[in-house]
Amino acid sequence: MKASTAERWLSLFILPSLNLLTAFFFTALILLITNVNPIEAAHYMIQGAFGSQEGWGYTLYYTTNFIFTGLAVAIAFHAGLFNIGGEGQAYIGGLGVTLVALGLSPYLPALIVIPLSIIAGALFGAAWAAIPGYLQAYRDSHIVITTIMFNFIAASLMVYLLVNVFAVPGEMTPASRSFPDDIKLWQWHEFMGFFGVDFDSSPLNISLLLALLCCYGVWFLLWKTRWGYEIRTVGANPDAAIYAGINPRKIWVLAMLLGGALAGLVSVNELLGVQHRLVLGFNAGYGFAGIAVALMGRNHPIGIILAALLFGALYQGGAELAFEMPNVTRDMVIVIQGLIILFSGAMEFMYQPLVRRLLWRWVRAGA
Repeated sequence: MKASTAERWLSLFILPSLNLLTAFFFTALILLITNVNPIEAAHYMIQGAFGSQEGWGYTLYYTTNFIFTGLAVAIAFHAGLFNIGGEGQAYIGGLGVTLVALGLSPYLPALIVIPLSIIAGALFGAAWAAIPGYLQAYRDSHIVITTIMFNFIAASLMVYLLVNVFAVPGEMTPASRSFPDDIKLWQWHEFMGFFGVDFDSSPLNISLLLALLCCYGVWFLLWKTRWGYEIRTVGANPDAAIYAGINPRKIWVLAMLLGGALAGLVSVNELLGVQHRLVLGFNAGYGFAGIAVALMGRNHPIGIILAALLFGALYQGGAELAFEMPNVTRDMVIVIQGLIILFSGAMEFMYQPLVRRLLWRWVRAGA
């Protein structure tokens, strides 16, 4: 094996796998301490996530959101930025979807309103991310601080709008009125039924295809276009980028625009695909989980798909586990996520020295 190939295996497969196994090991210890059989718990989680068509539907529904937010973090990371504002960007994206869906549906057919709603969700998310991007590029404000604060601003803004602007008179629920019946995405069972294939009903809808298309688009942009080369160059070394004639400030703003647009597409899955109206808290922590998805996926679209599928399975499997084993709450899923983030993020390179020595011995032995 060549040294470059060994390093690639180390970074893309060996270290993530070891980190994931370590997280699961400590999860098993916590379950044992709480008098829960970890093997039985794992069985319920796997069965709940993958044991039926409905389970697959819920798992892939969650996966769709994690793909969007994971890509939003990854594309900024390649430019040397840490976008942890996906939560707010997804929330504001929902505002764009709602304004178009409710505002244009009386005047335009659904075939036009739905694509415009999708575009609006992306544009509103991009606009919300553009402000921290601009502050980072031209005012030297730290992107982590500004994106965190913009999450809180977005949450407060949406509470105000849902209570004082969009609220339906006579209803206590902080939500807008429902979209017209034809302003919605195909559910997956409807989509499969079009091809004569039976599939159980679930929240999964065709925004999954949009998420996969975005994965391809991000891969093509980053590794096959000039813009992508400039993004990766700025992320690797801003000083060298300037020497090569690249303006890092413009690239930082561009990366945040693209990241915000991707995060805004969470609203497409949630509002056009499932809720069919703007509701409070529909973003439900997907933006923060997207950070872990990007870290686990090594900021590569293929890795993000796999990591998003894992987190989708944890969400759905955790719900099944809490149902089958009442002494295990949904908080256990948060514990598992936290351990994965710990070992895939903060302690990402814990095993690197040992594994690298072993790999080099193997490479020398093969030579």
